[in-house]
Amino acid sequence: MINVETASAIDQKEVEVLIVGIPDHPENVEGFDAFVESFHPSLPDWIKSHDIQQKFKAITKMPALSEKSYDRVYFVGVGNQKQLTEQPLRELFAEVGKQLHKDRVRTVSVWTAPFCNDEIDSEDVAFLASEGIGMGSYTYEGFKTSSNEVDVPLTTVTFITTEDEERVTAAGEVGMISAHAVNEARTLVNVPPNLLTPTKMAEYARELAESYDLEIDILGKAEMEELGMGAILAVNQGSVEEPKLIVLKYQATEQWEDVIGLVGKGITYDTGGYSLKPKDGMVGMKGDMGGAAAVLGAMAIIGESRPKKNVIAVIASSDNMISGEAFKPDDVITSLSGKTIEVLNTDAEGRLVLADAVTYAKQAGAEYLIDVATLTGGVIVALGHDKTGTLTNNKAFYKKFQEAADETGEFIWQLPLTESDRKRIRKSDVADVNNSPGRDGHMIFGGGFVGEFVGDTPWIHLDIAGTSDAASPHALGPKGATGVMVRTLATFVERLAAEAEQQE
Repeated sequence: MINVETASAIDQKEVEVLIVGIPDHPENVEGFDAFVESFHPSLPDWIKSHDIQQKFKAITKMPALSEKSYDRVYFVGVGNQKQLTEQPLRELFAEVGKQLHKDRVRTVSVWTAPFCNDEIDSEDVAFLASEGIGMGSYTYEGFKTSSNEVDVPLTTVTFITTEDEERVTAAGEVGMISAHAVNEARTLVNVPPNLLTPTKMAEYARELAESYDLEIDILGKAEMEELGMGAILAVNQGSVEEPKLIVLKYQATEQWEDVIGLVGKGITYDTGGYSLKPKDGMVGMKGDMGGAAAVLGAMAIIGESRPKKNVIAVIASSDNMISGEAFKPDDVITSLSGKTIEVLNTDAEGRLVLADAVTYAKQAGAEYLIDVATLTGGVIVALGHDKTGTLTNNKAFYKKFQEAADETGEFIWQLPLTESDRKRIRKSDVADVNNSPGRDGHMIFGGGFVGEFVGDTPWIHLDIAGTSDAASPHALGPKGATGVMVRTLATFVERLAAEAEQQE
């Protein structure tokens, strides 16, 4: 993880790059005149002539023009400083992070004052800059053998501030923890499916538990058979890879009560089963465990931040393959809850494993549930690739989650789940529910199916099929896995903990 430090003066730390924001009126920034005198008296003229850009996110690189504590300066356009808000600032620093990685920079200082206004102080800048730089500098090199270049990671970010250095450092460290967790989730999703099997995911979860002192239980096929987890076992029938139910517990209070359950879909590869995907539709299905990655990333942040809130994470992991033993359309299976399911589509497997996972989470004490899954192509048709689709059965619970999503800048949008939708999910001549009522309203039926196993437990469904992967570089990172919902899940748990403490 990138180290975070603070200093009270620009020349206090030796670094390769100094980050200086250039707003529309830099002369109003406290200390700017002194910086001009130190750097070069012609700096205001260079800004006026646009040799140094003030346009938002524009980066102008210059060497130190005399012997300094820094080798180069990145002048970063801020635009209207007074109107700067958190998400644009996070994205600005992500752009800086991309440039730092490209230039192979190891050490950097950020002067906080040019990024502050009446709503954003140096603590906020440290947090947002750490998140942004951490996520923006992420890359996944994969397994290419053609490059002989040695990776040069960013090691240290120092914040130059006249405010409380201890608090600014702490804020920066929290931001870096968040970015690190997102990047770990990204890597999990990017790993090829022959290397990230359910067993390997379980091993990763065990290492995570050991790192953060979390309780862990990993159920294999025999334990699932004993419990009667017929839904996940059906999905796994065609595979040579054993399924895993990964259970992580973070107990923050003496009594195991008021527990929130985070449930992730962990399908490590999805062929569609006998409802076979077309060949182009299979490409990218290594990412069908994006929900599991989001939950694991959130648990890493929770393990670091130690909020006073009990959390259980349940990840149902398998692949969905074809063999002579694979489940098939027209099968009827019995879930852990006892409800029977008519299988109409073996490519609607994610909701099946989630059905057993949410049931298990409830049986283990979860009183609130959030499930996260790359569940349907329908959510992309409805909302595109930049919005996570949601369903809920509890408006008050959802409102709190929306506030957390607003804080992290991760866009969510609620779709309706009506009684008419529920009736279609329950329509079957041979079972309690069917797993595929139709392609119309596909996202609603997918999430609504999971809701049949949630019952009255306050619940939120997050369909991240459109947001878990980016087809091209985006504001906070490169092409590939995004690590979406890691920060929002963790932030939500932390907000619930803070709310509970205020009520005590």
